[in-house]
Amino acid sequence: MVRIDDSGNVPKCWLNREELSTLEAAAGDGWGWEREVAIQLMGRCGLRASEVSYPGPAELRWSDDGECWLFEVRGKNTKGGDKKTRDAWMPESVQENIHRYARERGIEAGTPWVDAGTSTIRRWVKDAAERVGGERWEHVSSHDLRRSFATYHLVERQVDVRTMMAIGGWNDYTAIEPYLNEPTERRIGEALGTATAPTIE
Repeated sequence: MVRIDDSGNVPKCWLNREELSTLEAAAGDGWGWEREVAIQLMGRCGLRASEVSYPGPAELRWSDDGECWLFEVRGKNTKGGDKKTRDAWMPESVQENIHRYARERGIEAGTPWVDAGTSTIRRWVKDAAERVGGERWEHVSSHDLRRSFATYHLVERQVDVRTMMAIGGWNDYTAIEPYLNEPTERRIGEALGTATAPTIE
């Protein structure tokens, strides 16, 4: 079940890896591969909705030094001013899916993978969440995909903050701090050690 915090003016949602896969499938099966790719770029790579229409085959590269897939993104500067260019990280599973997608659709270098505006991409997320169904899913937004990406890597995988700032496009600690969500009980146990469950007599 989608985890939700509705204590503020705008509900915040967190999707786990399985829920994200469910949303991707709903987008792909319902309306096409392009929507699935858009959701993967937000939920698996941490892009903002406004950044999804920028990268394409020309921006993706293999880093021999890092042994990982990186791709150029031009997006929001959280300090204000002109847009900032960064290298975002892409999981191998997403790279494989996007490679097949680009090859089958004939997407060439210089052409973005996703040809849609920000408001359209946000609507795609809402459409897919509605298709999944359920009261909690109706609150899921495009920004929740980025939130889920950040929280998963920061809290569950314990990726260091400086690395996340670099690949996610956060310019300072105040911009990324809201994503440092409280750890789950499982994460606490893994970090601090586990104990034997007490015996109830």
